[in-house]
Amino acid sequence: MSERDYQGSTANSARDELFAAPAAGNNDFRFDQRTAAVFDDMVSRSVPHYAEIQRMTCELAADFAVPGTNVFDLGCSTGTTLLMLDPFVAPGTRFVGVDNSPDMIAKARAKAALAAPSRGIEFELADLHTAHPIENASVVIMILSLQFIRPLFRERVVQRIYDGLNDNGCLILVEKQTMASSLLNRLFIRYYYDLKARHGYSAVEIAQKREALENVLIPYRPEENRALLQQVGFNHVEETFRWYNFAAMIAVKAP
Repeated sequence: MSERDYQGSTANSARDELFAAPAAGNNDFRFDQRTAAVFDDMVSRSVPHYAEIQRMTCELAADFAVPGTNVFDLGCSTGTTLLMLDPFVAPGTRFVGVDNSPDMIAKARAKAALAAPSRGIEFELADLHTAHPIENASVVIMILSLQFIRPLFRERVVQRIYDGLNDNGCLILVEKQTMASSLLNRLFIRYYYDLKARHGYSAVEIAQKREALENVLIPYRPEENRALLQQVGFNHVEETFRWYNFAAMIAVKAP
């Protein structure tokens, strides 16, 4: 899907102004109905090169997806990735989106109903801290969702993904990261906030969202994410995209 196609897919999303009001950052960030209503606009303006990340994710996933197996999107939010991937994968491959937000699942189902994909995409409500839905998988996708799993549970979650993948299956992981160097960390964060400002967010919105996410989104360093993937058994781990403190990786379960 091209940049233009992706922007068209967000046309029904309201503009993100969740943190424009005073004191909007006083509470922890929540994936509730208000967030679901503006989520597609939020990520398109908040995540660097989000449309290209989605395109690359679909490109990789299409090459690893195998008919008769499952493709899972964990933390699927409004279902964008699976809807984009649908035209490129044989109908015999089952798509499953998993999210712990009822409002995100409802939005994903509504978008799928409008898009009329070639297969019936299943959207499941589940908390990855306790659920382990992965089985007979050729592809598992986690776009900006592992960072919301409490660190105590991350190894367990990734281990369950590895165990549920078939040989030669892959995990595609996209994460916001923190840097070991305090200097580079400060610079990368500044560049990121500059990008958000260029995309129309005010200084108040940027500051209040940062406050709301502080106890909810806990990023790892790049080397920590790589070590986590290798520790559970992934044989091949490669970075596929990098923009300052955002990165994508693919991890392959070799036989």
